[in-house]
Amino acid sequence: MQKEIIIDGHKIGEGHPTFVIAEMSANHNMDYNRAIEIMHAAKEAGADAVKIQTYTADTITIDSDKPYFQITQGTLWDGRTLHNLYQEAYTPWEWQGRLMEEAKKIGITLFSSPFDPTSVDFLETLDVPCYKIASFEITDIPLIRKIAKLGKPMIFATGIAYEEDIQLALQTCKEEGNDQIALLKCTSAYPAPYEAVNLNMIPHLASEFDCISGLSDHTMGYSVALAAVAKGAKVIEKHLTLRRADGGADSAFSMEPEEWKEMCIGIRQVEKALGKVTYELSEKQVKEREHTRSLFVCENIKKGEIFTPENMRSIRPGYGLHTKYFEEILGKQATMDLEKGTPMAWKYVSGMEDRVTHDCPAGDKEWSM
Repeated sequence: MQKEIIIDGHKIGEGHPTFVIAEMSANHNMDYNRAIEIMHAAKEAGADAVKIQTYTADTITIDSDKPYFQITQGTLWDGRTLHNLYQEAYTPWEWQGRLMEEAKKIGITLFSSPFDPTSVDFLETLDVPCYKIASFEITDIPLIRKIAKLGKPMIFATGIAYEEDIQLALQTCKEEGNDQIALLKCTSAYPAPYEAVNLNMIPHLASEFDCISGLSDHTMGYSVALAAVAKGAKVIEKHLTLRRADGGADSAFSMEPEEWKEMCIGIRQVEKALGKVTYELSEKQVKEREHTRSLFVCENIKKGEIFTPENMRSIRPGYGLHTKYFEEILGKQATMDLEKGTPMAWKYVSGMEDRVTHDCPAGDKEWSM
């Protein structure tokens, strides 16, 4: 699999900024103008992309009251049928071309999760830059194969997937020559409890399946998203609404624009803080090192007097000899009178005056009385 993919000009992978996706889902509440507002809010909050969903109630399920189609999994939507929920939550297809035009106008990436072959064909007419495979569609191998053949990047949510489901989905993509894959750790609970998130899966997904990994997050707040970036997530997806109080199928576990903006700021801060693996010190750290420990004269000493633990100690700052020489100097005579507060140097130690290296923790500085 590729360790870098490009979506609408965004390079995603090691060394690149986290790709942050605002999931609109059903938060438009069947109001086109509200959908436009959410897109603008996402752009203002710092999102790289907005994701919508492309289905109708009849393309994703059938209208049936049989027990199979009742929602009884302990969700926000229990007591409804699948068809009834999706009839409320779907994004009208006649909006989606106009949403794409608006996205291009304001400079934000727009793509979608398709849920059947007809939605893929429709999205291809809009020239979407990539496809998201929703958690519950990771077992739809014909759909995955159809999308993989298009050669565009594919982002998979893994919320209900066993390991073998992921293996089969990726094998299908590989058979079609598509290795532009990102796997998102996802917990299909709405909202998701923190103890069920398992962020340690993010680096494991990347190594186990040799691909980009990230998080599709349904927890409340954004602490989990920030932690995911620290764990190596290259993609973050969170639901965005205008106000949770506005209601809607997904509003209860969605973030509001102000929270979203704080999250994006936090993500960029975490990226900076992660830095690189290095034992080098910055200029400021080198300067701060002046306050580390070193050997100093801590009592007035006369020429010929013996160095003891009382008159020579390891203290701050770091302008004297390194503390590793403490035992070696103890018992030696002073070559001259030394005042309290003098940084220790070899020239003050009888028999050791010829040592050249000062070995000062604050830097190789020679201090004179």
